[in-house]
Amino acid sequence: MTTSRSAESSHVTNTLARSRLGTAAVVFFVMAAAAPLTVTAGGATSGFAITERTGIPIAYLAVAAILALFAVGYVAMSRHVVNAGAFYSYVAQGLGKPAGVGAAFIAVLAYNAMQIGLYGGFGAVLAGFLGDRFGISVSWWACALAGWAIVAVLGVLRVDLNGRVLAVMLLAEIAVAALFAVVMVANPAESGFTFSALSPGFLFSAGIGAALVTAVTGFVGFEATVVFSEETRDPRRTVARATFIAVAVTGLLYGLSAWALTVATGPDKIVAAAQEHSTELIFTLVQPHVGQFVVDLGHLLFVTSLFAALLSFHHTVGRYLFSLGREQVLPAVLGRTSRRTSAPKAGSITQSTLALLVLLGFAAAGADPIVHLFFWVTVSGGLGVLILMTLTSAAVIGYFIRDRRGENVWRRLAAPVLATVALGWVLYLTIDQFAVLLGVDPASPLRWLFPASFAVTAALGLLWAVLLRAWRPEVYDAVGLGANAAAANPFGLSTPLVTEGSRA
Repeated sequence: MTTSRSAESSHVTNTLARSRLGTAAVVFFVMAAAAPLTVTAGGATSGFAITERTGIPIAYLAVAAILALFAVGYVAMSRHVVNAGAFYSYVAQGLGKPAGVGAAFIAVLAYNAMQIGLYGGFGAVLAGFLGDRFGISVSWWACALAGWAIVAVLGVLRVDLNGRVLAVMLLAEIAVAALFAVVMVANPAESGFTFSALSPGFLFSAGIGAALVTAVTGFVGFEATVVFSEETRDPRRTVARATFIAVAVTGLLYGLSAWALTVATGPDKIVAAAQEHSTELIFTLVQPHVGQFVVDLGHLLFVTSLFAALLSFHHTVGRYLFSLGREQVLPAVLGRTSRRTSAPKAGSITQSTLALLVLLGFAAAGADPIVHLFFWVTVSGGLGVLILMTLTSAAVIGYFIRDRRGENVWRRLAAPVLATVALGWVLYLTIDQFAVLLGVDPASPLRWLFPASFAVTAALGLLWAVLLRAWRPEVYDAVGLGANAAAANPFGLSTPLVTEGSRA
């Protein structure tokens, strides 16, 4: 009787909530991470200003096409591998366990960079909004810490409750972003209506790598459909639908909104306008045509867009840590979930603690929250996710070469090969032109510091996998299995998943 109760208890602490999310809820989570209004008002304008390239609109559309190609193999594999570890588990099962652990370490660094970097934008934008509209003078870090506190609380609540919060925010910001795009196109600059910023020729111009990684950063989050697969009602269908919907909607919205900015300013003036007005550019352009109330609403939704992205990425990081803790690749405590909400409580608290320490460090250093935290850190996180996508696309090929699993040649081979080549090309251009992206001199050590951090992190992951194989072979054997291992043993009695229960 004692053994049965221990096993059941362990199963509870190592399992996420089942069947709480449908297609719409998953779409809300991943598109909230992509943060449409944040990208159109902040990401696109920052991209124009820092890279000084006018090809940002076509870059968004090109990246959307590449990611749609990537998603073909990605969702095909999701039908056979259900794991909150997503990229980590796919790489482990397609390219081998050492590569999987290396990918896991990259994922933890990349998604934490995305989540924590967003606090810089959230704090600065909220502080500016409060100062401009209410005359309240408050520092960016105080606003960031207020947002951090709310995210920390929501992170340990029921996932479906968070989905409802994100749904309201997301629908409102999409509506406003679309309205602003229509207004800008309807009121072109003196140079007239033009499609020049959508010319495919920009994809082969100098500095396109910087534009492409700016675009990739805007899409980061769509791939998290798989992260929530264990909590969906029908993983085989829900993940596929949510992934393609997210790519299509965000791709069109980003590309057309960025193009609308060039129409409203004139393609030859968009860079200067973005440098002058920064994240206020889109609001400055539409204000004469929609009135102050709508502009104020847009500013408010810009703030909530950043918050929604913060919350969504927090959930992603928490689930990655949960997956790694459940398999004991990282400390087993991270694999614990809340008995009341089934949220990955330990992973959520760990992410909140790390975010707090980084925020306090940036505040103490007097760093620029927009440039140094929001742009540099999130773009570096986007580079990490791009590395993971490239590895995962290759892993899909390796996985289906060993077993076709009933998938046709397009899903298991042709699309993944094309996606791997395309993503590899974007990755090469990104690293080669990273100085342009950061806006620093090519000789600056910063242009290598951020990419090198992922190389070092991957090397540490590979080393840790080797040590696990030598010291804890039972843990090494379960790397990447996740929910598949749990499904095979519904009472959680396998050694790597129930160490806590077994000791009890």
